[in-house]
Amino acid sequence: MYGYDIYLRPRNVARALANLAELAPPARAVPPLEITLPGGDRLVLPFTSHFKSDPVDCSTSGALELDTSLMVDVDDAALHEYARTGGPGPEADGRIQIGYIYATIRFESLLHPGYTSVECWAATSGMSRLFARSANVRKVFTDLTADSGGVCCLFDTGDGAPEQVCWLNGEPTQETVSGPRFPDLRALVAAWSDPSSEHP
Repeated sequence: MYGYDIYLRPRNVARALANLAELAPPARAVPPLEITLPGGDRLVLPFTSHFKSDPVDCSTSGALELDTSLMVDVDDAALHEYARTGGPGPEADGRIQIGYIYATIRFESLLHPGYTSVECWAATSGMSRLFARSANVRKVFTDLTADSGGVCCLFDTGDGAPEQVCWLNGEPTQETVSGPRFPDLRALVAAWSDPSSEHP
């Protein structure tokens, strides 16, 4: 399955989750989810964790699993096709609901322990194709990276193929790992801002 991976400093996690919540569908049939983050911040999110709404305390855990659904502007060909072939129709505001998206928040990312990762994976092969083809879906995740103070957003096919760098240090980009600029993930991480910096 395909996904978008966002990397940010741990102090920006609450902001990222609040921004993610703003993209949730307006109507929810399940109770809100109460989350306690490792630093003690508490959030109420319109998602589930392992398809349950029980409160989740992440103060002693390394990861948080969320089941999400997001709203995306429908004005590109891939989203029109998704709606036509069985996806939900557009809402009154011109957006369409895509989900389930499985979001894994690793408070110490696999690439660098000084950064947290927010890994958003498509739940089906049809959604994976949408992730790959839709410019608006990509924009949702690069905007989320920017709004959350993230340093990097990767499009990850999860199959060992070169990963695509969509956002890096405040700018949209189209690089690959492995590519001329970033021969491997270590080279990409070396280009990130210093995690101890006080600037977002």
